[in-house]
Amino acid sequence: MKNILATLLIMVPCALSAQDFGLSFSYFLPRNGYFSTPISPFSFRGVGVNLNKFLALETGGSLYRMSGLNMKDLPFETKDPLVGPNFTIFVPAELVVQLVGRRAQFDIKAGGFAFYGFDQKLNYGNLDRAIRQMENWDVANSGFTFSNSPGFGYHGGVELLVYVNRQFGISMEVNYLVGQSKLPLTGSYTGGTLTGPLETRSADYADAKVDFTGLEISLGVIMRGGR
Repeated sequence: MKNILATLLIMVPCALSAQDFGLSFSYFLPRNGYFSTPISPFSFRGVGVNLNKFLALETGGSLYRMSGLNMKDLPFETKDPLVGPNFTIFVPAELVVQLVGRRAQFDIKAGGFAFYGFDQKLNYGNLDRAIRQMENWDVANSGFTFSNSPGFGYHGGVELLVYVNRQFGISMEVNYLVGQSKLPLTGSYTGGTLTGPLETRSADYADAKVDFTGLEISLGVIMRGGR
């Protein structure tokens, strides 16, 4: 992550003279998760360079307060988030097709991204409920340790920019993100039915991953660089 942030900082001076840049508020609606919001003003997007009149390379970064994300590749499925809340840094890199008019611009974007969740937590309420359903138990209580890792994915979307004058514009952007990060779980759970004895089972979910899939919506202000 240090290398990603260093690269982002190096690219900022280039953006000031070669490409539009902006400050935005980005909101993330994860699949089977809780609505997440940005931590203002830590969302800086549209940093990059124009390759020609129609193509550009862009990056940026957003710091999210994730309320809850789901997990996948577990022996059970649930529509309730199993991790969070946490702080997540999100850094995209994308190729942009630019359709430029006099007072407006429409961009088509696609690329990849990296993310990392800080202060990661498990939502044991939802996790225990999913285990109860898997085992057909009445009660369950679990305890797990995990190893957090950076995640990666790909995304695509569109952005509409409307310029109010020569220097400033308003942007509206929508991206669909598909990503994951490894979060292997090791531990045990205890439970059973109300009419039977309790039992304890060990669990090793080595393939478990955080599901970083969902819709990102961004609203921002764009400042024009040199063209």
